[in-house]
Amino acid sequence: MGYTVGEVAKLSGVTVRALHHYDEVGLLRPSGRTAAGYRRYELADLERLQRILCYRELEFSLDDIKTILDDPDADALEHLRRQRELVTQRIGRLERLVTTLEKTMEARQMGIDLTPEELFEVFGEQDPTQYAEETEQRYGDSDAYAESQRRTSRYRKDDWQRILAEQEQVTARLAEAMSADLPADSEEAMDAAEAHRQHISRWYYDCTYEIHRGLGDMYVSDPRFTAHYEKHAPGLAAYVRDAIVANAERAGA
Repeated sequence: MGYTVGEVAKLSGVTVRALHHYDEVGLLRPSGRTAAGYRRYELADLERLQRILCYRELEFSLDDIKTILDDPDADALEHLRRQRELVTQRIGRLERLVTTLEKTMEARQMGIDLTPEELFEVFGEQDPTQYAEETEQRYGDSDAYAESQRRTSRYRKDDWQRILAEQEQVTARLAEAMSADLPADSEEAMDAAEAHRQHISRWYYDCTYEIHRGLGDMYVSDPRFTAHYEKHAPGLAAYVRDAIVANAERAGA
C-alpha cells in the first residue's frame, strides 16, 4: 500500500516541505506515485529516511549524506555500524561536557576557586560533599550540612588533595582487613572504622556514632555508595557497615 507524504511526515516528525525538498535534491525519492501523481513511500524509503535523520542529527550536510548513502559499496548494516560509532563518540563528548559543567557548578556552589583542569585532577569521579548532603536528606537536620558547607567553602586544591588521599588510606585499611579474613568486629577493622568516622568529623562535620551507623546502612542500601566500595573489593560495603556497627558498640554508642 505504501505511505503518503503526510503519513511519513507524521511518523518521522519531518515536515512535508522538507520531504518534498529531499525528493527534489535526490536525497529521498519515493518509490512510487499514485495514479494522481502523489508520492508513495515504501518501507525501504522509510529506512533510508531513518539513516538520513541520524546523519542530520550528527550535523552532516544534505550533500554529504547523499554521497554517503549513494555509496555503492556500503550496505544498510554498514551504515548502522557507522552511525552507531559516530553516535557513541558524540555521547562520550557530551558526557565529558556534562562532567565539566557539573564540576564547575560544584566548585562555584562550594566557593572553590579551581580551574576545570584542577577539578578533574583533584576530584575525579568523587563527590567531596556526598556525606553532608546525604546526612541532610536522611536526618532532616541541616546542622551537619551547614557545618560541612562552612568548612568546605574554605578548602582549596591542596586541602582537597589531602582529604581525598586520607580517604583512600582509610578505605584501603578496611579493604586490607577484609582481604586478611579478619572479622568486622576485630580490633583492626573497628580501628579502621573509627579512623573513617574521625576523617568525616575532621573535614566535614561532627560525625557522631549514630550518624556513622546511618552512613554504614547507606553504604549498603544506596547503589551509588555501594559501587564506590565495591570497586575496591567485592563485599567491602557490607564489611564497612558491619565494622562501623561494631565500632559504635565498642564505644557504647
